[in-house]
Amino acid sequence: MTDAVLWQPQPEALSESSLARFAMAAGFQPEDYVSLHRWSVSDLGAFWGAVWEFTKVIGDKGTIRFAPDDAAWMTGARFFPEARLNLAENLLLRGAPSDIAVCAMDETGTYREYTREDLSVQVARVATGLKECGIGPGDRVAGVQTNGIDALVATLATLSIGAVWTSCSPDFGKSAIIDRIGQVEPKVLFATCRYTYAGKDHDISDRLSDVVASVPSIQTVIVSGNSALDAIDQETFGHGKTLEFEQVAFDHPAYILYTSGTTGVPKAIVHRTGGVLLQHFKEHILHGDVRGGDRVIWYTNTAWMMYHWMISALGTGSAIVLFDGAPILKTDRGLDCSPLWRLAENAGVTHLGISPKYLATLAAETYRPGERQNLSSLRALLVCGAPCLPHQFDWVYSAIKTNMMFASISGGTEILGSFLIGSPTHPVRRGQLTVPALGHAVGVMDERGAPVIGKRGELVCTEPFPSMPLTFWGDKGEQRYRDTYFADRTEIWTHGDVAELTHTGGGYVHGRSDNTLKPGGVRIGISEIYSVCETYPEFSDFLAFGADHAGDEEVVLALKLADGATGSKDTLKRLRADIRMSASPRHVPARIHFVSDVPYTINGKRVEGAARTTVNGGKVKNLGSIANPGCLAEFAALKREDAL
Repeated sequence: MTDAVLWQPQPEALSESSLARFAMAAGFQPEDYVSLHRWSVSDLGAFWGAVWEFTKVIGDKGTIRFAPDDAAWMTGARFFPEARLNLAENLLLRGAPSDIAVCAMDETGTYREYTREDLSVQVARVATGLKECGIGPGDRVAGVQTNGIDALVATLATLSIGAVWTSCSPDFGKSAIIDRIGQVEPKVLFATCRYTYAGKDHDISDRLSDVVASVPSIQTVIVSGNSALDAIDQETFGHGKTLEFEQVAFDHPAYILYTSGTTGVPKAIVHRTGGVLLQHFKEHILHGDVRGGDRVIWYTNTAWMMYHWMISALGTGSAIVLFDGAPILKTDRGLDCSPLWRLAENAGVTHLGISPKYLATLAAETYRPGERQNLSSLRALLVCGAPCLPHQFDWVYSAIKTNMMFASISGGTEILGSFLIGSPTHPVRRGQLTVPALGHAVGVMDERGAPVIGKRGELVCTEPFPSMPLTFWGDKGEQRYRDTYFADRTEIWTHGDVAELTHTGGGYVHGRSDNTLKPGGVRIGISEIYSVCETYPEFSDFLAFGADHAGDEEVVLALKLADGATGSKDTLKRLRADIRMSASPRHVPARIHFVSDVPYTINGKRVEGAARTTVNGGKVKNLGSIANPGCLAEFAALKREDAL
């Protein structure tokens, strides 16, 4: 790894960016981010109050900005306990009625734009329909919908009346949907019965019928498009035309999101209205420099936290860009990598969010977006979901665009935001996440519990912040929440990531703590192994994990061959040598196996833990959280004596 600078912001960023203007308004020099950040985590009321005012939150913040709890410093703290606000109001009432609010495209290229007036009229109508169904503040409303205008309208209508929104993607299996929304007992379900993905048509009407039958709380079903279900069509649901907003308390629930849940039933995480709003406004406006008139997209489904993050960009006065379908399509001529980039060009996207795996596929297909599309509008490329490897930073600036901010960010569903994030006033350094986010007292602690820099340890946060979960839904939810994030360190948030902070002020995230390997009792990460595997076109995917052997743990590497590749002994010898040279001798796999597929969660993340459990003879507790559980049978059959 290196501190090599790949991009420098223009000098005017230190005067014209929102981050710079916020710093000066708070009494800091824009180039002194260290002091600004220290203030943001030491004077919590002043900082978050300044964020409220600078981002022009609609609502009454009250007189108290931060109420500490000396007995429970993190879990007992409260922000803006007297405040009243509405999340949807803050997203919809920005800009002029004729401004574009939404640009929507599907994988066939069908494209449509909606003004803020168009969106508001639809939200008002559906909100009226929900009220007529008896839905009010605190009631849960669920969605199983694609990433199109209908899901957005349903979400905003729910929030506008103070109800609580929760969602799954329509490609989730029946048990995955029931395990999630069934916990929170929604009264209304919005659903997409038919959709197209990767050129294939899918009808999930039977699956939805089973879901409705298994979740008795559902009283009303509202569908998009024709359906055999006993349901109401969303296009005709409701009749009101006037937007009304139910202002609620800062801590009033807004969203319920779910963990991946491969070790048990997914945890239902309850997020506060005010916490979501302030966190997202801070990230979009300050760290992303999103402005009125910008176009913001994150390639996501409606279940992932990045969907909720993206739609909050409406509150900046920008338009959000929705994409419904597969970002890479199979054709007779091979893979078509153009859909997202054609959309970026057509919609004038300024901020684009994707995943490291997507970047790896583009590189493997030698698809260079900057040479194929006009990306003159693009100012920021963002990536999360897994650690972004250093050589991918090089590829981004070579193949996409040289004059843009590239931000690898890391946070999670638990905080609906980022601990480590980008900045419009900082250089981008190869492989590094740029800065700790304002308002987050991020640290890395070693085995002694001491804060360290330049060494790996557990990613922690030592001061409270508004987007901490309100609770986990269900029985003993408060205790389960505390056990998950505060059991290791009393009143210190332990995130579950292995991270490293650098002397330049940035950091690295090396992977999940529970995926850390310990051959010979020495703790090592898997990201270095992946970094080497990424450079081999012979492998289309890979998975590293630990297997029990002779009272120790050995490193296992499963490789999925690319089409037409053979994976010769010479290739594997070279791979092991490269891992030894680039990482360390301890990273060299003791076992290599070829597999036909690699397990992923339904949210698109590799599942090293499921492979480890399976190879070690255990059973994965919740197969419904894995998108391709059938591949685990192959892992169960892997034998040490057959390894390469």
